[in-house]
Amino acid sequence: MNKQNIYTGDSKLSELICRNCNLLLVMSRFGISLGFGDNTVQEVCEKQNVDTDTFLAVANFMEKESPHNDKIGKNISVESLVHYLQQAHSYFLDFCLPAIRRKLIESIDYSGNDLVVHILKFYDEYVNEVRSHMEYEDRTVFKYVDALLNGKDTEGYSISVFEEKHNQIAEKMSDLKNTIIKYYPSHLNPNQINSVLFDIFSCEKDLTLHCKVEDLIFIPAIRQLEEEMNTPVKNDKNETPKINALKTSNGTDKTVSQEILSKREKEIITCIAKGMSNKEIADKLFLSTHTVITHRKNITRKLQIYSPAGLTIYAIVNKLIKLQDVN
Repeated sequence: MNKQNIYTGDSKLSELICRNCNLLLVMSRFGISLGFGDNTVQEVCEKQNVDTDTFLAVANFMEKESPHNDKIGKNISVESLVHYLQQAHSYFLDFCLPAIRRKLIESIDYSGNDLVVHILKFYDEYVNEVRSHMEYEDRTVFKYVDALLNGKDTEGYSISVFEEKHNQIAEKMSDLKNTIIKYYPSHLNPNQINSVLFDIFSCEKDLTLHCKVEDLIFIPAIRQLEEEMNTPVKNDKNETPKINALKTSNGTDKTVSQEILSKREKEIITCIAKGMSNKEIADKLFLSTHTVITHRKNITRKLQIYSPAGLTIYAIVNKLIKLQDVN
């Protein structure tokens, strides 16, 4: 740790854990096991096949609760970060939240008190919300990132869609703890319920930090990746290649192919050729008007065609639409 209290690759990992035990959760989500002696962060990461920059980005965030480097996205491995987030989901859904429920049941006296039953029902509803939230990320967001990394069709999805939907899932946990503190029956075992409350407080903080990692590290990193994928890079012969180099989880370079137009962009061109407005296109394709406008800007940049008439000609020539369907 340097003078600014920032973890570095030269820091001894065992010393950092003793200063901040929350790093144990970070380690487990990166797949770092104990028993590493006095090795430094970099030595441990290299031995256990973890990207050092990504680990340090998250570890420093947990210390400061804000990124210590505005250009952090350039130094991390997107694959390693996604793996970390997936393991965090598994921790919450398969271990932490079920454990709290078991302890909550042990502390509840079902006889003659509807409130405690409603508390458990409230908790179960909350866990279902968290599960839906995280399963959406696993099923849709991380699948999109994988497609982006491998040059596959992303079907018009972008990280801005996730950003708009992303909510703070820890907020309702705060409602639960406040309900227990204010209204839990006083005659029940205080040791049991206080132990549950302690776990709820810890889980709430962990969930809050998890969401902040997604908001302040993951989303900016993917937005930067999107920009890199959409920015032509000139080679030594002043030619524009169709690939960009990205850092993978083990720090090596990985080439990612880039299609000229995505499937969604072709759909939008077809709609433009039919004379549809941005709002009509948005309604037809179940998108926001803002997303349609963004796609049109990307189409213009890629094709260097600026008018609807020019896009109509492009659509006809490339057999995206039949002449009789043109409006």
